[in-house]
Amino acid sequence: MRYSILVVFLIAVMGRAFSQDTIIPLWPENKIPNRISSEEKEEYRQGEDLLRIAKVQEPTIEVYLPAESNANGQAVLIFPGGGYHILAYDWEGTDIAKFLNGKGIAGIVVKYRLPSSVSQTDQHLVPLIDAQRALRMVRSKASEFNIDPDRIGAIGFSAGGHLVATLGTHYGKKVYDPLDEMDALSARPDFMALAYPYISQRSEKYTPPKDGVPLIYTYFKLEESVTPETPPTFLLHATNDPGVPVENSLVMYQALKNKGVSATMHIYPTGGHGFSLARDNVHLRGWLERWFEWMETLE
Repeated sequence: MRYSILVVFLIAVMGRAFSQDTIIPLWPENKIPNRISSEEKEEYRQGEDLLRIAKVQEPTIEVYLPAESNANGQAVLIFPGGGYHILAYDWEGTDIAKFLNGKGIAGIVVKYRLPSSVSQTDQHLVPLIDAQRALRMVRSKASEFNIDPDRIGAIGFSAGGHLVATLGTHYGKKVYDPLDEMDALSARPDFMALAYPYISQRSEKYTPPKDGVPLIYTYFKLEESVTPETPPTFLLHATNDPGVPVENSLVMYQALKNKGVSATMHIYPTGGHGFSLARDNVHLRGWLERWFEWMETLE
């Protein structure tokens, strides 16, 4: 009996020790840039289809690592979408990380703050502040995560795609004061993927959100900010997207091409908006393999 109990205990301990996911705060306690003390609380809402996180107060990265023997050295930071109102955290976050692990790639889900006039100053800068910090943090922990510090990319979905495109074109913009040694590292992704991203082309059904949120969509002028140093880019969109018109990806692709940046674009006839893994669409779900194949070609 004692032996059986010991075996169960050891299995439980080893399971925790070799857990594939770890959550790490982006900022030291009480040193989160642009934060305003308020009564606003972080919200988690688990629906039938996905986990929604709103009013993010404590930004983090959640790290999913493949088995060391299967790791290829690449890592991808994942920025879920949600219109800068919520984060579709599992649908466009942890589910993507698990797919990447199956390909030997580290998947790191970023729980970034959303623009809020209640909790932040200069709220249009706050998502970029967290994105820069997340990239630098992962780069600083390359040895710990068993990844190559020069093979760290980012993918974003919808508003998350807007944020990744912002990071890829404004990684050198100083948006917060350095706190520690990791803030001396580059915040430039080595590659980026933009899934049905908002860039600049609005839907006819677009209704401007309240509380200053529209500023984040217009402040950075993404297609005008592309330079020859913008990272190689993978673009993904559905032609019939009712929320974020396909022209967003088209205009970004043209801007990348004009600056000589390597860009690959996959436009599908159907799929709508927010399709993530697209598991119910036999044709569309192939985008994941196309993305992986593209990442394999990167030096």
